[in-house]
Amino acid sequence: MLTKEKNTVIIKQPVKKDVLCYHCGTPCITKNISLEDKVFCCEGCKLVYEIINNNGLCDYYSLQSHPGLSQIKATRQDKYAYLDNEDIARKFYSFTDGNHTITTFYIPGIHCTSCMWLMEHMHRLNEGINSSRLNFTSKEVTIHFRKDKIAIRQVVELLCTIGYEPYISLEDADDKKAEKKYDKQKIYKLGIAGFCFGNIMMMSFPEYLSHSSGIDHQYAQLFRMLNLVLALPVFFYSATEFFASAWAGVKQRVLNIDAPIVLALLITFTRSIYEIATNTGGGYLDSMSGIVFFMLVGRVVQERTYRSISFHRDYKSYFPIAVNVVTATGIESRSIQGLKEKDVVELHNEEIVPADAIVLKGKASIDYSFVTGESEPVVVKEGEVIYAGGKQVGEQITLQVIKPVAGSYLTSLWNHHAFTKNKIKTAKEHSVVHMLSRYFTIVLFTLAAVTGLYWAVNDPAKILPSVSAMLIVACPCALLLAATYTDGNLLRIFSNNGLFLRDAVVIEELGKIDQIVFDKTGTLTQGTTQLVCTGHQLGDEEKSWVYNVAVSSKHPYSKALVSYLGQHDRSSPEHWKETEGKGLDAVISGNKIMIGSADYLDIDTADNEKANLYVRVNDKVTAFYIVPLLRDGLADVIPTLEEQYQLSLLSGDNDRQRAVMQQFFKKKTDFLFSQKPADKLNYIEQQQQAGYKVLMMGDGLNDAGALQQSNVGITLADDVNNFTPSCDAILDAKKFKYFPQLLKLAKSGRVITNISFVISILYNIVGLYISVQGRMSPMVAAILMPVSTLSIVLITTGLSSLRARMLGLSLKS
Repeated sequence: MLTKEKNTVIIKQPVKKDVLCYHCGTPCITKNISLEDKVFCCEGCKLVYEIINNNGLCDYYSLQSHPGLSQIKATRQDKYAYLDNEDIARKFYSFTDGNHTITTFYIPGIHCTSCMWLMEHMHRLNEGINSSRLNFTSKEVTIHFRKDKIAIRQVVELLCTIGYEPYISLEDADDKKAEKKYDKQKIYKLGIAGFCFGNIMMMSFPEYLSHSSGIDHQYAQLFRMLNLVLALPVFFYSATEFFASAWAGVKQRVLNIDAPIVLALLITFTRSIYEIATNTGGGYLDSMSGIVFFMLVGRVVQERTYRSISFHRDYKSYFPIAVNVVTATGIESRSIQGLKEKDVVELHNEEIVPADAIVLKGKASIDYSFVTGESEPVVVKEGEVIYAGGKQVGEQITLQVIKPVAGSYLTSLWNHHAFTKNKIKTAKEHSVVHMLSRYFTIVLFTLAAVTGLYWAVNDPAKILPSVSAMLIVACPCALLLAATYTDGNLLRIFSNNGLFLRDAVVIEELGKIDQIVFDKTGTLTQGTTQLVCTGHQLGDEEKSWVYNVAVSSKHPYSKALVSYLGQHDRSSPEHWKETEGKGLDAVISGNKIMIGSADYLDIDTADNEKANLYVRVNDKVTAFYIVPLLRDGLADVIPTLEEQYQLSLLSGDNDRQRAVMQQFFKKKTDFLFSQKPADKLNYIEQQQQAGYKVLMMGDGLNDAGALQQSNVGITLADDVNNFTPSCDAILDAKKFKYFPQLLKLAKSGRVITNISFVISILYNIVGLYISVQGRMSPMVAAILMPVSTLSIVLITTGLSSLRARMLGLSLKS
């Protein structure tokens, strides 16, 4: 019986000063792959260099050292054959007249200025490409090409050849997909409001500053009429979204934050027209246009923040757009949406299982980590069922579909009631800003009524000036601006520190959280693994023997072992045999080598202590455990969070790492393993029913239901632009160690907003005090409005930036 030694040894490879690949910067195992004085890690990188060099594009390498992506893993030759099907290809056309065609692809590998330069010079690689433009922020390249010169499949294969393979998924084929386009109308509205506000203010100064002497009547009337003309587009165009929002609220019998703003705009505009028409004053047109301008600035800043990041993805972003179907006439590419029961499908290494199916031929080793959270591949024999969303790791297999995509297990996850909830709408309805606006409106109308009654008894001539001035000055704009600019600056600080929020409402929800639920695989552990060995420690010669036995196997564990052992001189075993799903048996240099499971090597050990892989060299046994690398900063993050939050751990994986995780969680914590996606969702729901405000942090499709059910769902992503399930926020995995500080900043945001609310209310009190006496002049209103706005902006941005600095967060990107 093999027992673990007390001191587990993690053997790391010695650091060597390697020659780096000229193209991608990967350390080169050999110097044999070279061209002129340049060395490459593989033939793929060498080929890319030759293509770039032959087309006179070597400036690509001068902009940045080693700018390319490694080409060690070659793209299968017929991978994009489905694009020869015009019905499928048409889904990728943004425009076509039959020849001139425009298409856009998402390129995950874009990362530097060299990438941008090469993407925008694709016309020099093929004469069929007219032009190409890259949106660096969204990593999308738009290509104009001629179909009579180059087909869309060739365009994609050209991108793959130069090392920039596009990411194509089922979502790209969804006709109902909502494209994330920014509303340019809001920019136009902002520009017009800003232009008119500045000019109205400028032409109002002569009248404000003339004091008792006044200005010539003809000039006064001219300036007033010009101001009115400039105010028309502000009122009837720039302010339309406030009117639309307020009307939508009224129809729902709700007074939202835009209702009192619209009332203030209506009264301001109406009174200004009256004063100008009766020649009794210049009105408050500068105040009205200023309100619209500053409100639009805050909204535009917030909405522009994350338009390149998607927070609303489902399984369609993960599934392929087409698969190879075996027919009586041969292999044909078919859209995944066209798959039917009993269709026979070919699946290659690293491809996604498109629908629930039975294995007809080949050895299926299915990685379900993105669906269930289980990190170890599952071996499925011929005649057994595999489920949609799993990834084949190994040789080509043949499947027969038993359920279409719409009826698969994975798709059924999106039929849960949690995905029908409108979290955004619910959060906004309970937002402190909207709740405060309701009370504000009631109080304001009450004060206006009391003021009107008072002047009706004492001086009826002051009813209209005093009441209208109150409604103009006591607009809740300062209250809304306090929240808008606080949230806007916090969004900026969060993004600079790797936390990208769906919208400002999430900040308020983060401040209410009292329980955090973590997924394990891919969240608290990284996506990569390491081998930990116990038992006999292999010597250099033994490592060479084991390497030469394992290197010929395609099993994932054999590949991991080969990677762990490092490069060794090749030699042929005298005997070599592989038993599928069990292990290897070989003789090399007269030494008997066995690699495989505990059962295959006849090792007696408890099930919960079994290693992933055993190696026997003659009579000496070494056990290898494949252990996920823990997330950087985990040892500091968990204890810090435990001080303020109730923590829980859910995992679809087995409980092999329970003891490791318990080292970090000191307080009583729920540890639940082998959890299916529905189990995670139900756990979140139970905690919410118990009164907790729950934050869920996960990384895969198996977490999608829990992320949606939680009050705040955060996806941890190694690349924020790559696939992530639908969520409220995306946290850059490299910034995980700052997660406690980011939560503290969110809580501070509520305090800062409350402080700014108090200040804005004080401004309203001053304005109301002057207004109820009927002494509010246009000049006082023109001064009070921008002063209150600017002071609110400075206070909110200053306090939020100061708090971020105190927490050790970065203020710059």
